[in-house]
Amino acid sequence: MERCTITAKEVAKYLGVHADTIYDLVRAGNFPHIRFGRKILFSKQAVDQWIYAQVQHTASSVEAGDDSALS
Repeated sequence: MERCTITAKEVAKYLGVHADTIYDLVRAGNFPHIRFGRKILFSKQAVDQWIYAQVQHTASSVEAGDDSALS
């Protein structure tokens, strides 16, 4: 059976960032996650949807002339 969740380290590797960045996003409430006690897991599908939403937000901000979306 294939796993339906991935770890913070796996998400970090998938996104090309440090695991601490993922934990920071989780703490800020800005990243989809599942908590099982102290363990934090992620759905790859939810991560992909989050990425898509970020791209859409950045694209719409750039179209609207908001240069801060580029930094």
